[in-house]
Formats: sequence, structure tokens, C-alpha cells
Amino acid sequence: MPDLIKLYIRQTVVGFILSAIFVTLLLYFNVVNLWHLVTHTDVGFLAVFLLWLFNGIVFAGVQFGITIMLMKYDEDDDDDDDRGMPIGLTPIRVEAHAPRGQNRQFSRK
Repeated sequence: MPDLIKLYIRQTVVGFILSAIFVTLLLYFNVVNLWHLVTHTDVGFLAVFLLWLFNGIVFAGVQFGITIMLMKYDEDDDDDDDRGMPIGLTPIRVEAHAPRGQNRQFSRK
């Protein structure tokens, strides 16, 4: 399995673990009376599951994004392509002439 896929799976698991901790803290501290809402209804388990799932998706994406952005660029690549920039080429000036009266779209009336 490629290293990037392993990294993505690892960061997704971390994101869902963080989501479980977050939802547990929300229920424990009874934020906006959430504990009462989910324990006094028959679909409370579904609400907690969806809260965990959607927060897990967000946390996993953020976790993966932070990990990718904090990766260092590897200077020891073997490509030797110098980032696609041509070597030794210099720009030259080329003049373009238009006949008078042919370009009417910029003339004032």
C-alpha cells in the first residue's frame, strides 16, 4: 500500500477518535442540554451517531490537511528537471505592428 494511503487512513482514524472525544465532552458537560435531548427520545442514539460521524469527517479532513501542510519538501529528488524551467533561454523583444485604421474597437467616436 502506498505511503500516502497509509497516512490518510492513519489521520482519518485520529480524526474519528478526536470526534468521539469531542462528542463525549459535549454530552458530559451537557452543552445546550444535549444529554437530556438524546436520552429522552427514541432516536437519541441516531443523533449521537450522526453527530460523531459528521464531526469525524470534518476532524479527519482537518487532521489530514494539517499533516500534509506540515510535511517538509524533500530536496533530494532525482528528477534533475529544475522544476520545468528551461535553462539558458532569455526573453527577446518582438514588436508587433498593426496597420492604421484597422483596429476600430478602441477608437473614440
